[in-house]
Amino acid sequence: MLITFIRAIILYIVVLVVMRLMGKREIGQLQPFELAISIMIADLASIPMTETGIPISRGIIPILGLLVMHLLISVINLKSVKAREIICGKPTILIYRGKIDEKALIKERFTINELEERLRGNNVVNVGDVEYAILETSRRYYRYSKTKQANHYSRRFQHYARL
Repeated sequence: MLITFIRAIILYIVVLVVMRLMGKREIGQLQPFELAISIMIADLASIPMTETGIPISRGIIPILGLLVMHLLISVINLKSVKAREIICGKPTILIYRGKIDEKALIKERFTINELEERLRGNNVVNVGDVEYAILETSRRYYRYSKTKQANHYSRRFQHYARL
């Protein structure tokens, strides 16, 4: 019983250090590859934590391997726009120049009701008042009303529209 407790503490410290080195944020901000690595780390830590017959190194070594993979993928994401699009995806414009892009909604499996709910959450009652709405890869949503601010950002969104 004491051995299991000590093993749990050791693996907790290793997982905590690895997650800090990976620079984790809120779970909602994780990219898909980051979420997959986090789940795998949890699974790898749980086996040697409870099975005293398995050496603790059999959990720590694969966790460190995943840390190396995460760091490698992060460097690739920084260096290559194309790789970033493949690994993390790219933002999707849901409303462009005041019009809802229904194909984009279908592609993202995002209903009009969800879009309206998010708009209401941003104090927008009328969809027609929105010039641009973007669904980021983290599933966060940003909107820009039909104001001078929207005109200021229009070049940025035209860039997204060409992607």
